[in-house]
Amino acid sequence: MQSLTKRRLSAEELDVLMRGAAGVGCRLEAELTDGWFNTAYRVRFDDGRTAVVKLAPPVGTPVLRYERGIMATEAAVYRRLASPAGAGVPTPDLLYAGEDFLAVAVLDGTPWDKVADRLSAPAESALRRELGGITARLHTLVPEDGRFGYPAPESGLSAPGWRTAFTAMVDALLADAAYWRSELGASHAEIRALVAAGGAALDEVTRPCLVHFDLWPGNIFVSVSDADGADGPDLRITGLIDHERAFWGDPAAELVSLELGGDVGPDSDLVAGYREAGGRLDFTPALRHRLALYGLYLGLLVVVECGPRGYEDRDHLAWCRTYLAERVAALRALG
Repeated sequence: MQSLTKRRLSAEELDVLMRGAAGVGCRLEAELTDGWFNTAYRVRFDDGRTAVVKLAPPVGTPVLRYERGIMATEAAVYRRLASPAGAGVPTPDLLYAGEDFLAVAVLDGTPWDKVADRLSAPAESALRRELGGITARLHTLVPEDGRFGYPAPESGLSAPGWRTAFTAMVDALLADAAYWRSELGASHAEIRALVAAGGAALDEVTRPCLVHFDLWPGNIFVSVSDADGADGPDLRITGLIDHERAFWGDPAAELVSLELGGDVGPDSDLVAGYREAGGRLDFTPALRHRLALYGLYLGLLVVVECGPRGYEDRDHLAWCRTYLAERVAALRALG
């Protein structure tokens, strides 16, 4: 996906960046074009290691408020997952990180979305169960300061309570929507009222945990290659990538992006795996109300981000607006 937030460097400029920041040169092998925010390059360092280098947008590039400082957020998540507390959550090793870039080891495997049509129903079921367990282990990570919201201080979107933090997150997207003149299909006043109506449900969340919030199949690698059968005996999840959207919040919020890859209902394989690994998800009316709110938030995010990123693909814009409209309708139905 082409985006105005992407910062591109030549092979020579990338080599100079890595030599100056990490003390190691590199050779550019390819640009990885699946990302929608950062620029990503596959490189080979002078010592023979292969890596993915991600570049933050150029200084001064307009971004959404929650996106301020998210390169540092991603690096911080990689460090937490590399600690003993992150055991059981596969992810690339963080090799180097600076103010405007990070470099991670190349994962084995293939993005799930690239092989989804080759997976049998039993293979898909097993992977979804495994993903549930990994997600439960991810949710054991908690903030050191006990606050909810986005970790980057630049965003200013954190608070001691979840209702306050989540309301601020929505308000920030609405402010971004006003700036970029985003068509939301509902008034800002109605959206705020819908969020306020879920205040009691939000107040039930008293313990923040790490929420990836972007676990669609493209950010999940599995051990399938063109040379191997999709249902081979070694089929497994090899890693989660792109942690920049992560925040401290309600673990149930994770289901919103996980739903983009399959069923996340109470009887689903994913929830079964989540519970087997020690995670707790009780599909009470309050939790279902919160899920509707988190769907609204993701709908706002995907619509509003089209402004600063300059997306012009009509199919993508239509999908974003339809997704948001469905989430608004779901909250309206709750009364």
